[in-house]
Amino acid sequence: MKKLLSLLLMAALPALAQVTVGEPWVRATVAAQKATGAFMTLTSTQNTKLVGVSSPAAGVVEVHEMKMDNDMMRMRQIPSLDLPAGKPVKLAPGGYHLMLLDLKQPLKDGDKVPLTLEIEDAQKVRSKVVIDAPVKPLNAAH
Repeated sequence: MKKLLSLLLMAALPALAQVTVGEPWVRATVAAQKATGAFMTLTSTQNTKLVGVSSPAAGVVEVHEMKMDNDMMRMRQIPSLDLPAGKPVKLAPGGYHLMLLDLKQPLKDGDKVPLTLEIEDAQKVRSKVVIDAPVKPLNAAH
């Protein structure tokens, strides 16, 4: 009876969104550089949104998009990034990406950058995904 009750309780709870992070990386910086990009592929088991990111390596982390606007490539901050159920969303140079601003120190090839991703599901429930993203050389494209 106790086992049945706990199974019923678990079934009544909303399933937490599962977001997997594939191939995260951060671009290395030069000595005085105060900003860089972070890239990865995010896949969610249900419709969710990336609503925030933080890192002890940066004062601020923003979600950005780059897109063509009147024959000019423009970058802008976006408030959230939709993660449709089962569809990988690629954060890559020249598209959606994370901007690490007000860097605390230069980032060199081989360093690891902790990132905390804040995910919001359709019921407005927020969860966190914590990763360590390796730093790749300045000329890395993927």
